[in-house]
Amino acid sequence: MANFLKVADFHCDALSKLQMDAGMDFRNDPRLDVTLERLKAGNVQLQVFAVYLSEAGGRRGLADVLGQIELFHSRIAGPDGLRRLYWKEDMVQRDEKNAVPWALLSLEGVDGLEGNLFYAQALFELGVRVMGITWNYANWAADGVLEPRGGGFTVKGRQLIDWCNGSGMLLDVSHLSQAGFWELAERSERPFIASHSNCAAVCNHVRNLNDEQIKALIALDGRIGLTFVPMFVRNQGIARQEDMLTHIEHICSLGGSKQIMFGSDFDGIDIWVEGLEHPGAYAGFADLLLRHYPENEVRGWLYDNAALFLADQLPSNRRTPDK
Repeated sequence: MANFLKVADFHCDALSKLQMDAGMDFRNDPRLDVTLERLKAGNVQLQVFAVYLSEAGGRRGLADVLGQIELFHSRIAGPDGLRRLYWKEDMVQRDEKNAVPWALLSLEGVDGLEGNLFYAQALFELGVRVMGITWNYANWAADGVLEPRGGGFTVKGRQLIDWCNGSGMLLDVSHLSQAGFWELAERSERPFIASHSNCAAVCNHVRNLNDEQIKALIALDGRIGLTFVPMFVRNQGIARQEDMLTHIEHICSLGGSKQIMFGSDFDGIDIWVEGLEHPGAYAGFADLLLRHYPENEVRGWLYDNAALFLADQLPSNRRTPDK
C-alpha cells in the first residue's frame, strides 16, 4: 500500500453535518465520511473544511457561519484534534514526520457576510483562509453556475475581490458562473483555485471547468481540486476511481500537471465514486496512481501541488498590523 504518500484534500462538508447533528463524533462516527480516524488511515495531512450553509436547512446568516466556525475550533481543531493552518510560515513544518494533520477553514458561498467586508475581516481573524464566492445561485457578490441570467460580479462583489487580494484571503471559483470566472481572472492580482471541480471535456456537467477556464488557471498558476462527485466524474454509468485518471490526463494534456490537487467533497455527497468513499480510501487511490504514473507526479497531485500553493499564497504572520 502507498499509505506513505501524504494527501491534501481541499474540500469537505463535515462541518455542515456536525451543525445539523450535534451528536456526531468527529473522531470516528460512521455517519461522517471525514473523521479523524479515516484521515489518519488515508495519510491525509491537510484537510480543508468548508463552511457550507445549506439552503434546505434554512441556515443562511452570519450566526450560522459563526456556528460552524465554532464547531471547527471546538470539535475538529485544537489540542486533541487537528492543527489549525493560518499562515504560510506554518507550511514550513509540512515535512515533519508523524505530525498531526493540518485543518484549514474555507467559506463556501459568501451569502452570510451580507455584503459587509467587516464581517469578512472578522472571519479572517477567526481563521478562514479561502472564500468560495457563490454556491450554485446568485448572492450579493456574484452569480453561481445555475443562476439563469449568468451574470458576473456585483459592485460589492468586486470590492470583495479587492479586499481578498489585499488581505491574503484565497478565492475559490467552484460554483461561480462563467462570467464571474472571467471577471475574476481579469481583476484578481493573485492566483485563485477551483477547490472541487472536474473537466467539462471529460464529463459535461455545468459545475465542471471547460478547457479555456483550465488553461486560464494554469496560466495564473492556480490550482484545480479534482472532485469525487460521481456526476462530475462521468456522464453515464457507475463512477469508479479509475475514471479519475481521465480527468488527470486531460489536465496534463493542457500543461497543468503542477496545478492538479484533489477536493473530494466528502460529506457533501450521498453517492460515492467506487473506491473513493471516504478519506481512508486515499491509500488505495495512491496505489492506483502509482501503477500508471511516475511517483514524483503522483506526490504532486496528492499533496505537494496544494502545499506549495499554500506556502506561496497564504498570508504571512509577519505582516505589519495595517497590512
